[in-house]
Amino acid sequence: MRRRDKDNYYLDIAETVAERGTCLRRNYGSIIVKNDEIISTGYTGAPRGRKNCIDMQTCIREKLNVKRGTHYELCRSVHSEANAIISASRRDMIGATLYLVGKDANTKEYVKDANSCSMCKRMIINSGIENVIIRDSKSEYRVIDVLSWVDEDDSLAISKEFGY
Repeated sequence: MRRRDKDNYYLDIAETVAERGTCLRRNYGSIIVKNDEIISTGYTGAPRGRKNCIDMQTCIREKLNVKRGTHYELCRSVHSEANAIISASRRDMIGATLYLVGKDANTKEYVKDANSCSMCKRMIINSGIENVIIRDSKSEYRVIDVLSWVDEDDSLAISKEFGY
């Protein structure tokens, strides 16, 4: 019997964390790992004390047919990456790896080309996290060097998209 490699092991845990998500569209799970120790976890859900979309049985982004990857300010949820970062100290995150798994809330299929949104990318950069590993299938994943996000500076792309 072959032992599961560490990256898929941590992605499996992040996938389990995603099951706590309360979004009606997509649920993500994140875990932050440093020196083979889980520092924190996070899933997609409304801020503490506020009603979740799953409880209200409505999603404003769904109602407005908002395109994936845009207008996250309309969403009630805090993203899984942000929740994991909020639960950890920066000292523990410097040099760490964030594992991210996203699944469609209805089909339970992995989110195709999943990635952190621009706001979560900024938080990941500032947190000191070094790598983000994103699951594409049960055994395939991508490793992203966070410094590549610094180098590509997506503010120029955003400016062009909105005509600024």
